[in-house]
Amino acid sequence: MIHRRQFVQATASAALLPALARAEAFQTPELLGALRKETGDAPVPGATWFTAENEGDGLSYTFPAGTLAKAKFLSSDMLLDGNILATFSLSLYEGQNGRIFRFSFGALNQCSFRMRMATELVDQRAWMVDREGAFLKPIAGGSRVDLDKVDRLTLVVRRKGPKPVRFCMTPLTWSGAGVPRLANPVLPKGKLLDELGQSTLHEWPAKTRSVDEMKTRVRAQLDRAPAQRWPDTFTRWGGWKERKLGPASGFFRVQKAADRWWLVDPAGYAFWSNGPDCVRVDTDARFDGIEDALTFAPDAKGEFADIYTERISRAGKSINYLAANMIRAVGAKGWREKWSTIALAELKRLRFNTVANWSEWEFAAEAQFPYVRPMSFRPRKAGLIYRDFPDVFHPAFDEDAAAYAAELTTTAKDPAFIGYFLMNEPTWAFSSELPAAGMLYNTPDCATRKELVQFLRKKYDGDAALAAAWKAPATFERVAQGKWPGVLTPEALNDLRGFSVVIVEKYFRTISAACRKVDPNHLNLGMRWAGVPPDWAVEGMKHFDVFSINCYRPSLPRDFSEKIEKMLNMPTMVGEWHFGSLDVGLPASGIGHTRTQADRAKAYRYFVEDAAANPRCVGVHWFTLYDQSALGRFDGENYNIGFLDVTHRPYEEMCAGAIASHERLYRVAAGLEPAFSGKPEYLPLIFL
Repeated sequence: MIHRRQFVQATASAALLPALARAEAFQTPELLGALRKETGDAPVPGATWFTAENEGDGLSYTFPAGTLAKAKFLSSDMLLDGNILATFSLSLYEGQNGRIFRFSFGALNQCSFRMRMATELVDQRAWMVDREGAFLKPIAGGSRVDLDKVDRLTLVVRRKGPKPVRFCMTPLTWSGAGVPRLANPVLPKGKLLDELGQSTLHEWPAKTRSVDEMKTRVRAQLDRAPAQRWPDTFTRWGGWKERKLGPASGFFRVQKAADRWWLVDPAGYAFWSNGPDCVRVDTDARFDGIEDALTFAPDAKGEFADIYTERISRAGKSINYLAANMIRAVGAKGWREKWSTIALAELKRLRFNTVANWSEWEFAAEAQFPYVRPMSFRPRKAGLIYRDFPDVFHPAFDEDAAAYAAELTTTAKDPAFIGYFLMNEPTWAFSSELPAAGMLYNTPDCATRKELVQFLRKKYDGDAALAAAWKAPATFERVAQGKWPGVLTPEALNDLRGFSVVIVEKYFRTISAACRKVDPNHLNLGMRWAGVPPDWAVEGMKHFDVFSINCYRPSLPRDFSEKIEKMLNMPTMVGEWHFGSLDVGLPASGIGHTRTQADRAKAYRYFVEDAAANPRCVGVHWFTLYDQSALGRFDGENYNIGFLDVTHRPYEEMCAGAIASHERLYRVAAGLEPAFSGKPEYLPLIFL
């Protein structure tokens, strides 16, 4: 390692000196792949420029095992050049063939940031930590590792655009104390957003050139709104007039008819749910710590007060340029109601029939436009045992479930309400560990651990039998309390898999029953799993009416929906999917990537019509109605995934493609017309 004095001189900055003086820099790293070290001044003091040609290019550091045992943070000040998102992965290795912990993050272009990773993340208790300025969506993954055994780390480019990635960074350090977030980031290109909320780093033909241009467009959309109608083939609920499936029930339901699953609208007609998520004023740009990146930041107490948000559940402040543009166009008084008039009319123009998840569903309810609702379980009394998994055997768990379900009271009798999602992609589902294993490692004492002991006592008559079965020095007392040390054996994991079945089933059974008690009329749409569920989760999911899956692929794989029907005897609904491009001023494509807006439209048509032709699929919900902000939302996502941009300009190619598909979608679903087959070229994904 180099001396502290050399390190401080290399990164001289008066504001950072107190913190950095406590840090230790790693030895000079080895360059991986085609990474090139460059000469020349960098805008970040003490930083060195590097250029990565390929994903996987990066730096490798070796050190004696145990070096990081007392480390609290790893850190480096960095800046990403160019105008396209790149993401990085920092990996910690336990020897040559041991476990690997991975920490991924992205970067906002042309704004310096401090990459800082808390070493406590290696216990896998947290999945994502808070964004800090240009340091985007930091995520913990891989396996848990023992810092006493870690002897190597790598920092590599994980995802990149079509061009080489140029970035600069100060020497990577570890610190036994806290490392403060960066206070004064460098903005070498100046402002990152213009007065309308568009990127200043990009140019594209359809960029809005003035506030007046935006105002004219929005006012025209408001004037045209009353004339927007669904096709004559739609029922008043957006169902299909040509296919009556039964008597009117007054509510949406699910039905299988002639080997085809359908939703059924309140009047008894076939309904295939199709609509965008986030039908709301949704272009929040998080700006705390990077205030100087904004061109337009009006007084928060004046007519633009509504454009600012300070999150309570997460740290951070956001500014919403879509809201600002609406206020400019239609005035501060009643602007949100006028926006809702425009938005719902736009959905009808595009032949969507559902206001999907995370929307301002109250406007849909008032207009009697079919909608779904999101829910989020927070066990305020029972507490958590692993990430966001609750202590399901806590005496107060049922009380928490009842409080959670009570929010459905307001819509329990609304015929326009399709159903509710219990949650979205819980973080315990992203772990490489079983929920029961995560509990042993992270929660020293809880009711569910005591229940695990009872579960094991039914199999083993004492400590000796348990230890013999697990091939480890296990006792019932160690299972009951205290953080589990070391690696769980395959035999132990087999028992923990069985207990994970128990706790997941109890979780979903309890909250589903609580919801049905409050609202027996509407559909339980599941919990938006990211793929086909593992075997240990299946029993719990049998309490749903529809299995919802977030599916970022060119199409919904038929084998997915077939497996889901076989396991659960229910249809599939896609809760999220999208495609984006890099040709309209956003730094990232999202979790689907095409070359142009015209190709986005082809990708849209291929996915939606292929899903409609799938007899086990009852709907797809696109994520999202609007692009994300180029500055990034609360966690940093900044994708071209909308039907409209921040200035409320529709993407005409996307809109035309959607209309063409939606007007024939029911006939495709019924097998009367073939699905669209013109797949575009799919490009490498660029997302956080």
